[in-house]
Amino acid sequence: MRRQLVDVATCRSGDKGNLLDLSLMMPDAAAYAVVSAQVTSAAVARHLAPWADGPVARYELPRLCALKFVVDGALDGGAAASLRVDNLGKTLGAALLRLEIDWPDDGPARPRF
Repeated sequence: MRRQLVDVATCRSGDKGNLLDLSLMMPDAAAYAVVSAQVTSAAVARHLAPWADGPVARYELPRLCALKFVVDGALDGGAAASLRVDNLGKTLGAALLRLEIDWPDDGPARPRF
């Protein structure tokens, strides 16, 4: 079954200049295993392609059940340089949570936050 990340994870985001920082956190190791197998640097780059054109670096934090993504070229030069109406990292963190992944029928129960 397909699920949006918002159903199984939470995200904290921030920005500095033209860099976007996204931290994706899952409630337990079972959810982390399902999400980390699918939410790759390439998947995040494809999903954020309308807003980001730079490389995406992924850092794994399995003991925290979290993934951290640093996206370059994501903010059209940064808040002070961009003509975008809203180019802040908070908006793109919410956009990441709309990414759909395959959630196995026999996988972990749907987490509750």
